[in-house]
Amino acid sequence: MIHDIQCITHDSKRMIFLSRIMHLASCILILFIFASCAPIHYEAYPETSYPKASPSETKPTRTKPSDAAVPKSKNIVASWYGSDFHGRPTSSGELYNMYTKTCAHKEYPFGTRLKVTNISNDKSVECTVNDRGPFIAGRDLDLSYACAKEIGLIGTGTGKVRIEHLGRDTRYVKEVRYSPARAGSEGPFTIQVGSYKDMSNATRMKTALEFKYSKVYITKAEVNDSAYFRVNIGKFSTKDDAYRVAKALADEGYSTLIKHYDERI
Repeated sequence: MIHDIQCITHDSKRMIFLSRIMHLASCILILFIFASCAPIHYEAYPETSYPKASPSETKPTRTKPSDAAVPKSKNIVASWYGSDFHGRPTSSGELYNMYTKTCAHKEYPFGTRLKVTNISNDKSVECTVNDRGPFIAGRDLDLSYACAKEIGLIGTGTGKVRIEHLGRDTRYVKEVRYSPARAGSEGPFTIQVGSYKDMSNATRMKTALEFKYSKVYITKAEVNDSAYFRVNIGKFSTKDDAYRVAKALADEGYSTLIKHYDERI
């Protein structure tokens, strides 16, 4: 009899334990269902000194930027650039390193991956677009010294090449930012794309942007007793108008900052 009572007690405890486990599992399942149905919220501010722009009438997009404008294969004229630009900022913001496999193109988004083949000797190299250029008529692609050396283009300086599109490194895509101190609700607005201590770097960025964009201008600012030359685009009456252009620039790989428009200096 005692043994039977002990068995019943043990079974009762086991049933209570299983009941509690089932109840806990049901609660977790309900919470999971509610969580999966809730809308996803993204962090509004990236890790920068300026918050990401998200005008009320413009919904931020998180789709992969299109690179449809880049042909799958094309024959063009390539040149190369080296020590004169080594260590200077490229249009993407990276410093030019003549010993890495990069290149400059007038329009392809930064991060575009290309296979470049020298038609005269069939030597190939893979490189990434991180700059704008060439600035000389009749040339379509500027290779880094490392790329030009690998395909035997150093001696001739220029040559016909075949480029093949390999895709894009989307890490080059930027977020649109705005300056809260300057970009209030009232316009006009402008888009800052670069800020340099060296006027020649600002001028080069301006020339690079003018391949595709109009109303590019440079202003001078004094910050902590140092002069900065800022490259800007456009004059927009509303923040949403500025955002649409800034979003296209950011998708292309440019750093963008929406701010209040100042008269040119």
